[in-house]
Amino acid sequence: MAELVRDRVGAAGRGATTVADRVVAKIAAQAAREALTAVPKGGSAPHASVVVHREAARVAVSLELGYPSDIGRQCGAVRGRVRHRVEELAGLEVHEVTVHVERLHSPHTAPDKARERLR
Repeated sequence: MAELVRDRVGAAGRGATTVADRVVAKIAAQAAREALTAVPKGGSAPHASVVVHREAARVAVSLELGYPSDIGRQCGAVRGRVRHRVEELAGLEVHEVTVHVERLHSPHTAPDKARERLR
């Protein structure tokens, strides 16, 4: 038994765990979905891109929101949730989370399927 304890290698000597950028991007996109109240009807789910340098990440999230909505509050919630989940799940320090609102969806401008069929 004493030989087994002596042959154990410390954590630093066993290697390192790296998380691929695309995995961090998927974590960020899922976190953005969790932060939003709902994806607008006809809209697409949030997507993210990341740049990882050493133990730090910069995240860019693109999303669509319903109109009318409190854009600032929703973007703030996305930034907070993304930062928390990436730090928690990937073990990276998040220096920046940029949120790009690509489109606002209004129920008044959505195409009406009934009218389209009548034409």
